[in-house]
Amino acid sequence: MTNISVLKKSVGFRLTLSAKTLISAALIAAAVLLPLVVHAAFGASGGARFLPMYLPVVIGGCVLGKRWGLGLGVLSPIASFAVTAAMGNAMPTAARLPYMIVELAVFGVAAGAFSRRIAQKPYIAFAAVIAAAIVGRAAFVALAAMLQGAMPLTAAAAWAQVQAGLWGVLLQAVVAPVIVMLAARAMCE
Repeated sequence: MTNISVLKKSVGFRLTLSAKTLISAALIAAAVLLPLVVHAAFGASGGARFLPMYLPVVIGGCVLGKRWGLGLGVLSPIASFAVTAAMGNAMPTAARLPYMIVELAVFGVAAGAFSRRIAQKPYIAFAAVIAAAIVGRAAFVALAAMLQGAMPLTAAAAWAQVQAGLWGVLLQAVVAPVIVMLAARAMCE
């Protein structure tokens, strides 16, 4: 993290590769742990309502950029599936995994598209999170519509999941930008 302190005064969120790798690893770990906590606290429907895996991905996109956001979006559900399957209760399920990979990849890229502007004006993270949610959830429904003959999830079921997760999206539209702005403030001091 000393690389961050050397760079922070002049370049905002420009981080070195090693710092980005450490931050990404921490965010992937959070993307595995947060769903476990939410499912333990709120039951099986907690994940669909609060979308806990999405929070670390969207934060990562905002802070690290679209390439790293893409990586986080792809690796987070895979890591969560691998860890939780080894524990005996895969989250996400194998049937939901391809949808989560695509949706979270879109979330990460969309949020990451704003990262340079966020580095200059951290409050833009609010727009980034909302845009990522709209584009990511739309990608999920579109993928379900395209694959509904070949996969068990229909577009109607995907839309129902989008509606169920609306409160989670709204909560993240507040929490994620606040975390990003606090990170920006910490890096600029």
